Amino acid sequence: MAALTINVSTVSPLGDRVFVKVSPSEEKTAGGILLPDSAKEKPQVGEVVSVGPGKVKEDGSRVAMEVKVGDQVLYSKYAGTDIRLGGEDYVLLSEKDILASVS
Repeated sequence: MAALTINVSTVSPLGDRVFVKVSPSEEKTAGGILLPDSAKEKPQVGEVVSVGPGKVKEDGSRVAMEVKVGDQVLYSKYAGTDIRLGGEDYVLLSEKDILASVS
């Protein structure tokens, strides 16, 4: 069986999927208390690394993606599939799970 090597540059989302690099979660609270890994919340902000070509409509045309590579986005808390590549956290999610673009 052949070995499969996956890295960020080889991931190409299909349809209306978006591949997002997750921003690191906060290490401290506002009061300065250090948080253990078990108490940290899953981050909901990240940078778009790759986007699919867009959703196909019934007539065969594609709906253009609203986000592009490099955009900072806010996405639903429990959306997508978590992926860990090269020590970095990523999430693969549908465009509809993206709530906002962050400036």
